[in-house]
Amino acid sequence: MRWNKLAGIVLLSLSTGVVSAQITGGQYAFEYLRMSNSPHVSALGGITIADPENDIAFAVQNPAMMRPGMHNQLDLDYNNYYAGITVANLQYGYNVPKLNTAFFVAVQYLNYGSVTQTDNVGNVLGTFTPSDYALTVGAAKSYGEHWRYGADLKLAHSFLYSGSAAALVADVGINYYDSVLHLDMGAVAKNMGTMVKNYTTGNSEPLPFDLQLGISKGLAHVPLKFFMTIHHLYEWDIRYDDRSSVSPTNVFGTSDTSKSTSNYFGDKLFRHFIFGAELNLAKRVTLTASYNDLQRQELAVSTNPGLAGFAFGIGLHLNILDVHYARDYYHVAGAYNELGITIALNRMFGLGNFGEKVGWNKSYPEWGGE
Repeated sequence: MRWNKLAGIVLLSLSTGVVSAQITGGQYAFEYLRMSNSPHVSALGGITIADPENDIAFAVQNPAMMRPGMHNQLDLDYNNYYAGITVANLQYGYNVPKLNTAFFVAVQYLNYGSVTQTDNVGNVLGTFTPSDYALTVGAAKSYGEHWRYGADLKLAHSFLYSGSAAALVADVGINYYDSVLHLDMGAVAKNMGTMVKNYTTGNSEPLPFDLQLGISKGLAHVPLKFFMTIHHLYEWDIRYDDRSSVSPTNVFGTSDTSKSTSNYFGDKLFRHFIFGAELNLAKRVTLTASYNDLQRQELAVSTNPGLAGFAFGIGLHLNILDVHYARDYYHVAGAYNELGITIALNRMFGLGNFGEKVGWNKSYPEWGGE
């Protein structure tokens, strides 16, 4: 197996979804389900479960954020990961007013490239192409003026050299939004389910469950929002006990000598947090920045931490499409660049009489009013 491919796959298992670079990372099957599904999500730290922004990619993060205003939105992302790995995401939403329900579908696909197959002494036997994909179907409804609740079902599949596996998992979430206070709060339980096909007979693997809380707060007179996400609420200690590292690196890139005691309370606490901010300029340009403490603590090199754990993004909001770019710093070795577009299909073209019957060209309020 080529070392660059092997390094890329190992790095993916450590850093997928930004939040899986932790003590629990590498202990579960289908870790790729933790991955960010769009540049906008990556720019916000890899998890976005409470945000009033009209972005269909957020529905995959928390199904309760699927709203009528995302009707006929199509999001497409295709990017090069590390070591020749490619990542593709597709998300699409459709509102059905007769059911008072907004639906979405999503596809996630990872291709790890062509990997050399060898025997135990290094003789080349050929090549193989491992890959992963997940198909998601979800829906959300409103409850009262401020609340929405939603759920989705995922069929996840993984193909490795010697076999394949499949799992059926679900996400369940709620979301609260107050437009007067510019306040959004969300909670979601992710990846609850079971293996339906094992890599090897009789050996079922655990799945990457997570329980998350999030909040975003906009300012009344400045187009600026602040975000905070808390992940892995079901487990307090997600700190990797690296005995070779006596002085963990803090956000400023210096050694933190205050962590010389054995309890590491502050370190354990902040590894659960992601902080972010987003500034909207003239409703056409969005600037985003975030900090993921877990990602920095697990992937930063103590002698040269660089910007590990930080992510930045920019969004361009045009008439019929949005373009998002993100630069996510996993490691000093190099950042991950992502580019994606979100298209309002009902603004791009119509479907004639058939489109009128199915409500193709209709527009809905962004939050409620199915």
